[in-house]
Amino acid sequence: MNPARASAARRRSRGGRSAHPVWIAILIALVVIEGALILADRGLLGSVRWRAIAYQNGAFWVGLLFGWAPNYPQQPAVMFVTYAFLHANLGHLLGNAAALVWLGRTLGGRCGPGRFALIYFMVVIGGGVGFALLARQTAPMVGASGAVMGLVGVWIVWDARQMRCAGRGRTAVAVEIGLRTALILAANVASFFALDGVLAWETHLGGFVAGIAVALAVAPSAPCAGPDGMRAEPRHGTPPS
Repeated sequence: MNPARASAARRRSRGGRSAHPVWIAILIALVVIEGALILADRGLLGSVRWRAIAYQNGAFWVGLLFGWAPNYPQQPAVMFVTYAFLHANLGHLLGNAAALVWLGRTLGGRCGPGRFALIYFMVVIGGGVGFALLARQTAPMVGASGAVMGLVGVWIVWDARQMRCAGRGRTAVAVEIGLRTALILAANVASFFALDGVLAWETHLGGFVAGIAVALAVAPSAPCAGPDGMRAEPRHGTPPS
């Protein structure tokens, strides 16, 4: 067997090395929470007030940073994380869940569970910081899209490292990363207009910037390995520029 493939197989056989259980657990939490609130909205579970109570206590309220009275002492700090576990409706959840599945599968093989958990919660907080600094609205903000955008930032940076390991020149890598970033920006602009401005772009931006910063500071377990754990081998005759 090829030594690189043998090494990758050994890494995959060590269950503790994979981050897949972490993003799957996060996904389950998102689905269970929104599923319970949807059932409550329809009078099939608990109280129809559950969503309002969840938003009052878990959504991101900018006003709490500017003198509003919190429902409990820790709320102004806790909301920087809890907002990402609430959603507006089923469609909102499904969009973020689908993105989380793809990004989790893509990044999960490149780092261990502890590292992935750290990255996820850092980008969640980054999304909250972006909203706190840039938003000028009194309505609450919910959704995992800031975390999703943060993981996109991680994916871009880690892929750039992998491309360099594979022998791609700086210019080629810069063009590739520029194209990906432009595509993400275009998708966000399109979503903003499609949703008549009901898009927390501030959270998306904060999460994306946080993801890039975290990915620069926290390297994948095997910096030159791809999503499947295989090491990116340099192309012969094409030295890095």
